Formats: sequence, structure tokens, C-alpha cells
Amino acid sequence: MVLSENIKENTKAAHQKLEGVVVRQLKAVRSNMDYAEVLKNFYAYFNTVELAIAPFITPDVLPDYQERRNSSHIKDDILELGSDTNELPVAFAPSIQNTLDALSALYVLEGSIMGGPYIVQMLNKYGIELGTSFFSGYGENTGNMWAAFTAALNQHAQDPADHERAIAVANETFAKFGDVFASSTVEK
Repeated sequence: MVLSENIKENTKAAHQKLEGVVVRQLKAVRSNMDYAEVLKNFYAYFNTVELAIAPFITPDVLPDYQERRNSSHIKDDILELGSDTNELPVAFAPSIQNTLDALSALYVLEGSIMGGPYIVQMLNKYGIELGTSFFSGYGENTGNMWAAFTAALNQHAQDPADHERAIAVANETFAKFGDVFASSTVEK
């Protein structure tokens, strides 16, 4: 089994737990300011993780990394909603010690972009039209971007012995992302 499939299979519980918390908060959104508060959780966490993985994600590892969605897109959405990033929740990155750890954490961030179109649809139902550029992902190119990312991930973990550590980092990434949302006040 390739690593991307192994991570998906072995992080289902952590993924579903995080998704449940995020969806509950998104369902509580009733205004642009509510939505901005939810986005601050994403921004705080993505920015923290991006700083932790930056030393390991070089163009040799992931050639299109600079073109990928990142926390700057989330910040732009927050600003478009009329808010700012002055007061953010506390966020802690998973333990990143090498390239495979970095890619395993990035698996969670990139994966969240895959579900973005569903989030945009949900927000639109609640009358939220602004601040959705991050969740719009890569548009029609989303599938190709995910395939390119998983190919890079799988290339860096051809030894099955590396899978256990990669899965642990991905699970830790999901859990620490959930911690940011757990401290949020958006959910009523």
C-alpha cells in the first residue's frame, strides 16, 4: 500500500473528529464576522504548521509548493470579510523533524482544501458570499494538485517502515488542528 492510502486509512478517526468540530462551527456561522472567526482558526493553524514544515519542503521535494494554497489566502479572506488577524487562537504544530514528517503534516492541510468546495456551498446557503477564495481550492485543477502532492508524498516513503511515523505525524496534525477549534468561541 502506498503511503497516501495508508495515511488515509489510518487517520479516519482523527479526520472525522476534526471534521465534525469544523462542520459544527461552520453551521453556526450567521454573519461575515462569525465566518471570519472560524477562518482565524484555520489561519492560526496553517500559518504555524507552514513555518514548521518550511525548512523541509524545498522545490526538489514539491516543485509546485509556492503555487499551492496557504495561510496567506486565508488571511486575505479574513481581511475581505472586514476582520483582521491581530487576535488569533493559540496553535501548535506537530513535531516535524524531517521531510517525511513535513509532507505528512502537509497531507492534512492539502486534504482540507479538497473539501473546500463543500464548505463554500454550505456558507453560500447561510448567505456568506465573501472570503471563500481559500476554500475554492484549485478550481478545476484540484484533482491534479492532489495527485501531484500524493505522488511526492509517496515518493518520500517507499520503505513501509516509514509509514508508521508518517501516520503518527498526520494524526498529530489532525489532533492539534482540532485543539485550535476546541478553544474557539464560534460554536454556541
